[in-house]
Amino acid sequence: QLQIVESGGGLVQAGGSLRLSCKASGVTFSINVMGWYRQAPGKQRDLVATITTGGSTNYADSVKGRFTISRDNAKNTVYLQMNDLKPEDTADYYCYARRLVRDYWGQGTQVSVSS
Repeated sequence: QLQIVESGGGLVQAGGSLRLSCKASGVTFSINVMGWYRQAPGKQRDLVATITTGGSTNYADSVKGRFTISRDNAKNTVYLQMNDLKPEDTADYYCYARRLVRDYWGQGTQVSVSS
């Protein structure tokens, strides 16, 4: 089994920054992709960014140039540096890890951006 724990959410003013962290523990070998999704109230869960073990990244268009995903494979931890935050970035942010053919999700961390 794999456990996913996120941290780092909070309340910030527009234009500010936050850094989210996500640590995978348990049976961590063969994790290939880790990433972040977010879900605003009343909306579907959408991709924010992903990163492979080899470091290849993928971003939603809405966060390109503002968010950076990075990964420490030795610590099975992924980070999401969020700069120039906007009110529309307000959501619950969920980390996931794909191990073999299964996705494991964290409980989410809330990010609120005030205007």
